[in-house]
Amino acid sequence: MVAYGFKKYFAPQIEDGSKGHTIRGHRRRHAHVGEPVQLCTGLRTRHCRKIIPDPICIAVLPIVIMSSDLIEAGIAYIEVDGTPLHRDEIEAFAVSDGFDPARLQGVAPAKLIGATARETMGRFWAAANPGSLFQGVIIRWEARP
Repeated sequence: MVAYGFKKYFAPQIEDGSKGHTIRGHRRRHAHVGEPVQLCTGLRTRHCRKIIPDPICIAVLPIVIMSSDLIEAGIAYIEVDGTPLHRDEIEAFAVSDGFDPARLQGVAPAKLIGATARETMGRFWAAANPGSLFQGVIIRWEARP
């Protein structure tokens, strides 16, 4: 079983089911389809807390994200499983990834929150991922009944 750590401010969205995936860089082992995954805050600390009972991985797909500080939104391009997202789809994707500014207000650092989910995601990516090109996987899960 694979465990994934999250910032505390994403936990409410995982709990209510509005965030059903995570984006991660390549590593030795990711979850496999059909396998339970552990979703935690404070991973590898004494404050580690499981966010929800272990959901089941339903997809592991390649993802490419290109960011740029030349555009206000920060996120220039997203491609999931070889399919590029259109401009308006990127905003919806950013919301589904937990970056809706209204949901983060008061719980995430103020400097992270932009005018749109895409801009908020762009700020997060600029801080967490050096360089303009990210290649990794998107891991989707489904809560157990």
